[in-house]
Amino acid sequence: MTIAIDNDKLMGLVFQAVGEVGATLNAALVVMGDRLGYYHALAGAGPTSPAELAERTNTSEHYTREWLNAQAAGGYVEYDPETDRYVLPPEQAVALTDSNSPAFLPGFFQIALGTVHNTTQTIEAARSGAGIGWNEQDSDVHIGCERFFRPSYNANLLSSWLPALDDVVGKLERGARVADIGCGHGSSTILMAEAFPNSTFIGSDYHPESIETARARAAEAGVKAEFEVAPATQYSGSGFDLVTTFDALHDMGDPVGAARRVRESLAPDGTWMVVEPMAGDRVEDNLNPIGRAYYGFSTLLCTPGSLSQDVGLALGTQAGPARIRDVTTAAGFTRFRTAAETPFNLVFEVRP
Repeated sequence: MTIAIDNDKLMGLVFQAVGEVGATLNAALVVMGDRLGYYHALAGAGPTSPAELAERTNTSEHYTREWLNAQAAGGYVEYDPETDRYVLPPEQAVALTDSNSPAFLPGFFQIALGTVHNTTQTIEAARSGAGIGWNEQDSDVHIGCERFFRPSYNANLLSSWLPALDDVVGKLERGARVADIGCGHGSSTILMAEAFPNSTFIGSDYHPESIETARARAAEAGVKAEFEVAPATQYSGSGFDLVTTFDALHDMGDPVGAARRVRESLAPDGTWMVVEPMAGDRVEDNLNPIGRAYYGFSTLLCTPGSLSQDVGLALGTQAGPARIRDVTTAAGFTRFRTAAETPFNLVFEVRP
């Protein structure tokens, strides 16, 4: 049977692919610009030549010229053909140089680039059904993850997420016991510890190198926060007024077991705050740019990570509220609601 080919649709796909290859390469170019200081050297500097950028960053003009042209072709910088100079617009400067802005992007590109670096191993894992542990991922995954999520936590955690929970801020102000499980480099733990000095905080993660970083960051910040290496099903302590899990529940091999551990470690009137990637319950709800990025991370990073652990439930990055609720119900929780949301996250309040 001969199938007729619509050449316009075919060439449309080809040109779409050209754009996506350019976008793939741009992830590396953004990381390059971030590490070499190109964006910072351009921010607020006005029209700049490749030679001037090279001089400011102590790099080669051969590279700055090609990098600037690639950035101009992608709309990240503006090019003036009359003067052969380039300008970083103020909006791009915020997104590419201000690490305190919720729109800060280099960490997003860094974790994406690190994730793609491991594609060969992921292909083999897909054939065998094996997992790939967090410790097996490129360091850009670990560092980029923290750089990507921290600005959002800084912008939302204290101002909207915690206040959206029932009576949690009051407890924190008076003095509460808090466990932050799957804490990674400890950004969320440290942020809360700085804001609520009367409370005590314990962060845990199964990745030893991340806990080392969290301890160093806490010491540098001068906050009272403890950190331990422990899987989410075995973290220490009990009687917690608040347990938090930031963008980590779907990565766990045994999220139901982790939820059971949370249930037994909570005080009778305690709260579990679960922050998860924005997702709907149906596939068609997530067929959009955000869902596309998250499904990509789910395939290459989060699902392999879950499969590398005991149980290996592999919820996926786009699990959606219904599946997260099922996890909490299976662990014995009776109350579940969406307390807050951003374009990139859902915040759930889970109670006994």
